[in-house]
Amino acid sequence: MAAEDLPSEFDIVILGTGLAESVVAAAFSRVGQRVLHVDRRSYYAASWASFTFSGLLTWIQQHQEESQPEEVQDWSSLLEEGEELIYLSHSDPASVSNLQVFCYTSEEDEEEAPSADPPNTTEEEAAGGAEEDATKETPETESADSVEEEKEAEPEEEQQVSQTEGEEPEAGQPTPSADLSQSEPTRKKISYAQLVKEGRRFNIDLVSKLMYSRGSLVDLLIKSNVSRYAEFKNVTRILTYRHGKVEQVPCSRADVFASRQLSMVEKRKLMRFLTSCVEETEEQRAYNGRPYLEFLCDQQLGDNLQHFLLHSIAMVTEDTPTEVGLASTRHFLRCLGRYGNTPFLFPVYGLGEIPQCFCRMCAVFGGIYCLRHSINCLLVDKDTNRCKAVIDSRGQRISCSHFVVEDSYVGAERKRMATPARFLSRAVLITDSSVLPSNSDQQVSMVTVPPIAAGSPAVKMVELCPSTMTCMPGTYLVHLTCQSVGSAYEDLSPLVTRMFCTPESHDPEDRPSVLWCLYFNMADGSGLEVEGHDLPSNVYVCSGPDGDLGHEHAVRQAQAIFQKVLPEEEFCPPAPNPEDIIYDGDNTSSSTTGEEEDKDGAGEEEEAKEEAPEEQQIFHPEE
Repeated sequence: MAAEDLPSEFDIVILGTGLAESVVAAAFSRVGQRVLHVDRRSYYAASWASFTFSGLLTWIQQHQEESQPEEVQDWSSLLEEGEELIYLSHSDPASVSNLQVFCYTSEEDEEEAPSADPPNTTEEEAAGGAEEDATKETPETESADSVEEEKEAEPEEEQQVSQTEGEEPEAGQPTPSADLSQSEPTRKKISYAQLVKEGRRFNIDLVSKLMYSRGSLVDLLIKSNVSRYAEFKNVTRILTYRHGKVEQVPCSRADVFASRQLSMVEKRKLMRFLTSCVEETEEQRAYNGRPYLEFLCDQQLGDNLQHFLLHSIAMVTEDTPTEVGLASTRHFLRCLGRYGNTPFLFPVYGLGEIPQCFCRMCAVFGGIYCLRHSINCLLVDKDTNRCKAVIDSRGQRISCSHFVVEDSYVGAERKRMATPARFLSRAVLITDSSVLPSNSDQQVSMVTVPPIAAGSPAVKMVELCPSTMTCMPGTYLVHLTCQSVGSAYEDLSPLVTRMFCTPESHDPEDRPSVLWCLYFNMADGSGLEVEGHDLPSNVYVCSGPDGDLGHEHAVRQAQAIFQKVLPEEEFCPPAPNPEDIIYDGDNTSSSTTGEEEDKDGAGEEEEAKEEAPEEQQIFHPEE
């Protein structure tokens, strides 16, 4: 089916395939709404996407090129009496900025170990090399479909939420997957040519987040049965950077008593404090409005425990109010033990998998998808101030009852933004070893880094090993994120220089070497207000990723939009199991009885695909 053959009427038209938009699409499609989901990009997940290495190089090149102003076509001939046009924006230069690329490894394979000072590739040189290598390996941008094909070729096709060995899953929860096997890491220093050659082994996220095991996203994945489309791994370690060293943070009962960093007295104090945090007390309420650090000091905990509790468990700053710090601590503790000794999970193949899982659910229930396609403008009824229809990039008029749009398509003059606008600083590193080596090569680590100097931001770091299917064997993928003070390079390069080995590092300590790195700033989605935009009443805006570690912001947005449109319907009810799907001619309908949550979460993905082949409903028009 080509783009010209799209139906002319839908209940919901959604522009953009980010996480919030994809959850909204799945929720509407699941309850029987006719959904059209389009994106101007050639890949799913928008700012939440995951790229292969060559795909990331292409993305970098696109953002470094100066975008030419797009010619605005006149669609006034499609207007009917009493209607007016609202044109949408097709470029968002503020969403990603200050890209800088550095290559610290040799360009070609070498027979002998390289010198102690590997070449430093500046932004221009790296961009040129990236363009050349990307052309050799993959001449076009990697799409979500190519990633999907690669994944289906993997031997591990059953994709489920992970759980530690020996634990019983809760009712309705997915079961764990075994750690994927990993080949021996390469001892010789990896060259840039190897990174490009093995580029399809990388799945590099634009945004770095983790999933709280009792957070809203995991609950939604379990409730809706979308978890059957993905596989997850435990984050195995919580680490912190203190006094120039990386230390493991004891957070579970087992970790506390096994820790060699704490004395027996400190272990007792920490366990007593964590136990007292579970319920709110009068003593705690007396500190409301006062800094959380002051509360911790008054508990006679000592510097070690104060650091762990403030920066690595609550993950707040020294001036955070006590009630907020305690709420964060309780949330952390509630998430412990559901799947492992840390509160976090990470999706195999990267975070870009999650929006695609919800898109698949939408397609299973009849949603229509068009990539490399867009909506140019809205047709608004002047009397009711409601969007009656949209005009797509091919000039087709498509009627709809509601319209959901990614914020980058809305002009700044119509959006209600926080003042001043907020940005995130991001760094992506490919390194040759872990920041804290251990006997296991299956470690997935969350690292908290307090401000290293006055005025510096606190940094959250996620280190991924090859078993997450995000990097090639012999390497680690490191994501750093903080609130922007300056450019991403200014905010994060001092920390990279201290924690890793780069040409700018001075002391010869044994630290992981950075092979390649990328710095960039991206807009903070929490800077967009939920209400008050200068748009028709049935147009809803979804913001991009925010700076929090979890996904609550996006899930909350999706649920709010759904409830405004269909307040009487259930948000993302459980999808039926494959054996519950009933056929009526060529139309697939779901049974309304016996819809129970998949108790083991396995879902038999391949059988589901055969019985409800969403592949036939996802269209990719030629450019």
